[in-house]
Amino acid sequence: MAFFTSAIDTLKVLVIALGAGLGVWGVINLLEGYGNDNPGANAQVR
Repeated sequence: MAFFTSAIDTLKVLVIALGAGLGVWGVINLLEGYGNDNPGANAQVR
């Protein structure tokens, strides 16, 4: 039974790490794409 407990704990860590990685990746994608779809945001005043 100890093997199953250890396997479940390992899977929990893997799932948490995967979720954290996807969250960081999503935030980076949002920050990279911010403002690129709004041409008015890039207007230069002369």
